[in-house]
Amino acid sequence: MTVDRATQLPLDAFGGAGLSLGRAGAPTVPRAYTPHPAATPLPGSPAAAGARLTTWIRVGLGVALGIGMLVWPYSHVCGLKLMFYMIGAGTVTIAGVWTGISSWKRRMGFAHLLSLGLVIWGLVLAAGVVLPRVGYAKHAAVWFCPEPK
Repeated sequence: MTVDRATQLPLDAFGGAGLSLGRAGAPTVPRAYTPHPAATPLPGSPAAAGARLTTWIRVGLGVALGIGMLVWPYSHVCGLKLMFYMIGAGTVTIAGVWTGISSWKRRMGFAHLLSLGLVIWGLVLAAGVVLPRVGYAKHAAVWFCPEPK
């Protein structure tokens, strides 16, 4: 067995000390553990089927909320009703992000496309309310309703 005189470590088959050298030239510490792959369920297991089902349920609820925002039953011109509408638009966006993360982890392409559509739809709903109130549109709108006289 051949030993390196400087480090007193046994040499491997390639003449190296078996350890990689760091930036300062000192040997680095070898890993004390073996890296494990990500803990994802196997494709055919019941856990994977349940995870896919919950992702589709999330996507379905998000799409239902996005469609429900089209038929918002109250006027959202100003005041508290406007704030509730903004919360709804924000919820559509958050639902899209949430389902996007879930579908990305499970490699569900169509569900991921729907979730990206939810994010865009939520941002469009919010922009339709915010932009006229910050002076971007022709007709200015107000955040709070004027008091009746």
